[in-house]
Amino acid sequence: MSERMILLVEDNASNRKLFTDILEYQGYTVVQACDVGEALRCLAVVRPDLVLTDIQVPGGGGELLLARVRDDPSLAATPVIAVTAYAMPGDRERLLAIGFDGYIGKPIQVLQFIQDIQALLSAREGAATAAGNRAAAEDPA
Repeated sequence: MSERMILLVEDNASNRKLFTDILEYQGYTVVQACDVGEALRCLAVVRPDLVLTDIQVPGGGGELLLARVRDDPSLAATPVIAVTAYAMPGDRERLLAIGFDGYIGKPIQVLQFIQDIQALLSAREGAATAAGNRAAAEDPA
């Protein structure tokens, strides 16, 4: 697996450490942010393969961060996963409906957490490969 970068946006230090440890153990590079402002500053200089964000993160919340990512043409295709303690019926569906690519509930189940991230990144990689193959097939050169 090539090294992939994940932007983790989480204000709880214990959760940030846990998620970072799990992801780094899996071979990912993790860039951390504690709030939406810090996340946006990070996104100005790095292009992660995936963004994991808490919904209740300070500075406007994960929904605002999602909107900013989707509004930036250079970031719009970046998958964004909501990692949240929201557990009310319909929360998952609501978050997916507004544009999150995935939903992971807290407390996390470590194996499911890893599988969800790997699946989303693999699907994205597969779509990019397919698009590249289509473009190569259409190129008359």
